[in-house]
Amino acid sequence: VQLQASGGGTVQAGDSLRVSCVASGRTDNIYLVGWFRQPPGKDREFVALIRWSGGTTNYADSVKGRFTISRDNAKNTLYLQMNNLKPEDTAMYYCAFSEVKGQGTQVTVSS
Repeated sequence: VQLQASGGGTVQAGDSLRVSCVASGRTDNIYLVGWFRQPPGKDREFVALIRWSGGTTNYADSVKGRFTISRDNAKNTLYLQMNNLKPEDTAMYYCAFSEVKGQGTQVTVSS
């Protein structure tokens, strides 16, 4: 599987943004998909995950109540809806399908 993330940008604190990740190739053997991020000068960290078949989700404490992960199997697309963005959400956001990670999309939140 190959992944293409998009939708990043520069927004102000309190704004919303949705990033997407389109998968090409075989996805019927995928179990878990998710998002990670890497803030400037810091290590990559977990953001959210969801079962590719739907249902179970899990979020980092720092984004609970603000971010929502979802997927559209028919479009082979994973989404991350980010609301009430904060400057500390500034990072490169990466999607992952099982062990495969895509290139990132940059999200910058100004105060």
